[in-house]
Amino acid sequence: MLKLLKNLIKEPMFVIGVFLFLTTVFAGLLGPSLYTPQPRSEFGYEAPLAPRGIEVDLSKNTITHWVVHRGDTLYAKETIKKDSLGNMLNNTALAKYWIGTDNLGQDYVALLLRGLQNSLYVGLLAGVIATTIGTLVGLFAGFKGGIIDDILNMFTNLFIVIPSFVVLVLVSTSFPQGRSLTLIAVLIGFTTWPWTARSVRAQAASLRGRDHISLARINGASNLQIIFKHILPYLASYVFMVFIMQVASGILSESAISMIGLGPLGEGATSLGVILNTAKNQSAITDGLWWGIFPAAIVITVIVFALYLLNNSMEGVFNPRLRK
Repeated sequence: MLKLLKNLIKEPMFVIGVFLFLTTVFAGLLGPSLYTPQPRSEFGYEAPLAPRGIEVDLSKNTITHWVVHRGDTLYAKETIKKDSLGNMLNNTALAKYWIGTDNLGQDYVALLLRGLQNSLYVGLLAGVIATTIGTLVGLFAGFKGGIIDDILNMFTNLFIVIPSFVVLVLVSTSFPQGRSLTLIAVLIGFTTWPWTARSVRAQAASLRGRDHISLARINGASNLQIIFKHILPYLASYVFMVFIMQVASGILSESAISMIGLGPLGEGATSLGVILNTAKNQSAITDGLWWGIFPAAIVITVIVFALYLLNNSMEGVFNPRLRK
């Protein structure tokens, strides 16, 4: 095990993948707690670090502030009454939005951190569910063979023939008012397991005739003992690589259904896909508000790319044929 770990550390792709993925995980877990959002802007979409103008009239206890948007075009202007000059410093007139605001004037950094946290939650939960179901089905089908293999294989092929995204869309529309993050993750997990089952079944079937399996049968080991003590440990690295890709698939699936308006609903259900959907509905691209969509798209790309690097580098180390 230590030798394999040393070989993994020597792989540049593995190191880069781990760094990128851990960075996104820490940002998602700790970011919402550590980052203090800027006050809500009254102007809706606001460009990153948009230049601001401020006029202070102490005789009237007012300030007039505006935001310059896209070149020198005056985007918005507002006069706000304040009790004292000190209180003005806490107003949105002096707020700095590092990557802008959304259509509701919310600090986009805080929005991205919450969306990242929720998307990681959906991806990890969906990955656990899909990998667990697929691994169990594949193990029993590959080990037992015969009629059990035929039935489980037919069941798996049935799910493969029907596109999982179509099933996901149809089921999501059945919950128009109550689509929580957990529900979306469960739906994704229950619709994306078949390919895992097919892959694990092939691996389990190749181990069925090994000498140590025959020896375990002679010693009176039950089918469950053979599957979980003598077959699954051999497939642990393979199952973990499958899990990595299932997590990536879960994040992409959530983003896809959210983009068409079937993602999670309710307060606190912001995800990266929901952010993209909101930007799309508000015509962010056509209006040139690039910060409304590109940061979320880049974060999704970085997560999936990191998981892809991890999977490829691990496959190169764990698969002797590829090493040759």
